[in-house]
Amino acid sequence: MTLPTRLSTQEIHELVAEHGTSVSQGRSIGELISDGELPRLAGCTVLKGKVSDSVFGGSLTTREGSELRLMFRNNRISTHDVNRGAIPFKDQVLALNHEHMRNLVKSAIGSSQFEVEGLAPTSTVIPAENLELVMLENVLRRYMAKSSTSTSLYQHWLAAKEAGDRVLHFAGHQLAVDTLEPNGILPYLLDTPSSKAAVDETLDSEQLIASGVCTAGQYAQIRNASIMAFGMVTEHLRDRGMVLVDTKTEHGINRLGEIVAADELYTMDSSRFWRIDDSGELVTRDGEPVSFSKEFARGMVTERDQQFTQEQANEIAVRYIEGLQHLLGYGFVPDLRSRDERIVESVNLILDALL
Repeated sequence: MTLPTRLSTQEIHELVAEHGTSVSQGRSIGELISDGELPRLAGCTVLKGKVSDSVFGGSLTTREGSELRLMFRNNRISTHDVNRGAIPFKDQVLALNHEHMRNLVKSAIGSSQFEVEGLAPTSTVIPAENLELVMLENVLRRYMAKSSTSTSLYQHWLAAKEAGDRVLHFAGHQLAVDTLEPNGILPYLLDTPSSKAAVDETLDSEQLIASGVCTAGQYAQIRNASIMAFGMVTEHLRDRGMVLVDTKTEHGINRLGEIVAADELYTMDSSRFWRIDDSGELVTRDGEPVSFSKEFARGMVTERDQQFTQEQANEIAVRYIEGLQHLLGYGFVPDLRSRDERIVESVNLILDALL
């Protein structure tokens, strides 16, 4: 099969400028249900999230007896726990990104997602089992990336340096302050879980276990499976001239009692990817690593409740598409139909296949 040719930066700019607004416009999933476009979802619960909305309950039970949860990825972008607006094509880019990575790591980390024949890789509707969620975000770090988020290792390191501390205690790890460098590689792959709350808080595994978030056995399984998946992605990216800097995953328990990954995997929203050269050294621009992640958007934020301008949103869209093409190794082929049409078609295909 011949893979699509990569779009040039100029072609991406033209795509975003010409189609970015029209392809993103559409009704919310709640509005589509209320307007009678998806009658089989009437009576279901609609839950609005930061960057995706979910529908579950009602008659959404598969033929095998699993509770179905439909997740609708949208174009919203959130930084510092604030919704900053919509990014053109972000929903399709992350759909392709997630599906590519899910197929790579599902043997190690599991998946809640159902396979539906004919569902396009660009489909922004994810059919998954409605898991009993383990209420933590599993964060793995290989580099100490510069970051403005309060839960980042970098911000804790800055505070430790300012306080004159010799040792940084972070999520159960003890790190010598003087041996760490901004954007530098860490002595080993760190597991640094955080709580799933209104405001995230980095915790160590003992705190999670003591507070009843999970058992020791459950945490060990999540950590070990995630480390295995991290290694698989790292090996895969080496051929793409990229390195996995850090990532966060979420997990839940399915009806068989198995712990599996929930939601997105190794996307540019949940992970940082940096470019490396043929010798394995980081590629830099203006002294900083060339990065494909949401950190690029975070750097544009100057005020607490700031919304991105259309120009900024378009520039972020270009970066997302460029990053996707590096991750996939081939070109981005968008679905230019209206968002409403794409959602209705995907939902009906999923329901016909699973119910």
